[in-house]
Amino acid sequence: MTCELCGNATSGYLCTRHREELAARLAELPALYDEVGECLVPRRSGWGEIVATHGAAGPQSPINEDVLDTVNWGRAAEVMRLWRIDVRRVRWPHRGAPPPGGLAEDCRWLAQQLDWITAAYPAAGDLAREVWTLEAQARTVVGDPAPRTQRLGTCVAITAEGVVCGAQISRLPGQTRLACWWCGYTYATAQDWARLQHFQPAESATPASEGAAAAHPSHA
Repeated sequence: MTCELCGNATSGYLCTRHREELAARLAELPALYDEVGECLVPRRSGWGEIVATHGAAGPQSPINEDVLDTVNWGRAAEVMRLWRIDVRRVRWPHRGAPPPGGLAEDCRWLAQQLDWITAAYPAAGDLAREVWTLEAQARTVVGDPAPRTQRLGTCVAITAEGVVCGAQISRLPGQTRLACWWCGYTYATAQDWARLQHFQPAESATPASEGAAAAHPSHA
């Protein structure tokens, strides 16, 4: 089986890296859309229409209001509710519709089902893509682009075959725990980061050192 997003060999529909990214996005989405709500206010011309609060939105405004109308808490809540309904339908076909809940509750419920989604839900890749799209759309409104990953070097874990993994290791700024997308080894302790730094090839020593120091400043 291969990951629906990157095509790498894995035991489920998502590799470890993309499963963790989906978990992180599900955790962040409700707060992100709360921030979207603070950036958008009702438009005087009609109920339910929205404009950006940053800058003037007069007749000559360059803001595409049709696009903004689709980037709001209600739209995100609707999308995530449909995903919760579908996951519940596939996993428990004998059960009815889920109880009423908001965006935060539906994201939390989906996050709790991620082990099963990764292992047995054929639409796992589509779910991950749509959550990514919702996040990206929200960040265009709040002016907070997603942070770029930082390359730390190559994985130094020993695989079941007795060889060094060697896959590229990257993290988001401030991330203190990550799993290798290829072999699944988790870097979480000060010893893990020190070993990752120590065994890097010479040309990768600096990035790995910076990553470890940022993740564990007390051990830098």
